[in-house]
Amino acid sequence: MPTQLQSKPTRIFNVNESGLCTLLHKQPRGAHTLCNTRHTVRKDLHINTRAIHMAAKRGRTGQRLELGIQLRQLRENCGLGDRGGGLTRKQAIQGTRLSEAALQRIETGSLNFRNVGDLRKLIARYGVTDEAVIESLTSLNRESANQDWLTQYRGLMPAGMPGFVGLEPEARSMKAYHPTLVYGLLQTRQYAQAIHEVQKPVEETTSELVRSSVELRMKRQEVLTREDPVRLRVILGEAALRYPVGGADVMREQYAKLEELSAWDHITIQVLPFRWNYRATHDFAILDFGDALPPRVQIDNAWGALSTSDKPREVDRFSRRFDSMVASALPPEDTPDFLHRLQREL
Repeated sequence: MPTQLQSKPTRIFNVNESGLCTLLHKQPRGAHTLCNTRHTVRKDLHINTRAIHMAAKRGRTGQRLELGIQLRQLRENCGLGDRGGGLTRKQAIQGTRLSEAALQRIETGSLNFRNVGDLRKLIARYGVTDEAVIESLTSLNRESANQDWLTQYRGLMPAGMPGFVGLEPEARSMKAYHPTLVYGLLQTRQYAQAIHEVQKPVEETTSELVRSSVELRMKRQEVLTREDPVRLRVILGEAALRYPVGGADVMREQYAKLEELSAWDHITIQVLPFRWNYRATHDFAILDFGDALPPRVQIDNAWGALSTSDKPREVDRFSRRFDSMVASALPPEDTPDFLHRLQREL
């Protein structure tokens, strides 16, 4: 038997043998180092208990996503649907005031329950009767409804972006690619200001909106300087470094910052030069949360909104793209010399 962890009291939870514990903990029995909980395998109840221990540590976006994952897995693994499978969203919402679209948004972490009664109806419909589990889910919903630091910026961001930005602090590592601009987490204030200013007349934005958008971008960069920083690996297309944003002085400052950041242990910057090789035609980012949450990929679309997905097939597809560009890009140790050459050309 595994050694019992002593940091928290042990509680016995029931889980379905093929359900959440195996999927998300990847360890169906014994003591879990992530949540310090012992699980026994039974057939009568299934629930991932990680939310009970981690809700207080998450930001609001992470809490909504955590709740959505819990509910989606319960719905898909409840064994109460056709032929003993899971329930469809249409079947799940019967008897509630929810629409299928609302349940989808809840399960993807972009919405929480305004009426806790609907949450309790869903939990009951999925066959969950353990009061501790019910309380953990309702508490997670209650906490996720509170305002956080992102609230003041939500009106500045296109559709989908608040969810992505809210999850950045939850990530352990990130991979990002941009073919035409310096990636946002690496931008100087003057570079970010110039980007927003040049877009101002076309997008019909105000000076106040520009100011707030720049402040948000600087705020997001705190994930790189906090005590336990996100590990970041970025590939920049050569065009991203040659595009003269804001003029020579702005670019000199930006080059200097990239050189400084490339020397940090938790940041890796590579340049994809102008030569024939594989390259994605649009920017994207991949967030890895370790064992806490499934990895997610984020992409932009032509309407300025962001799309994210935690589907393994999509995450794997973009991971292959990134890895192919890593192999084609200049080695990280060549980045400072490349930046020096660009500085001399200004």
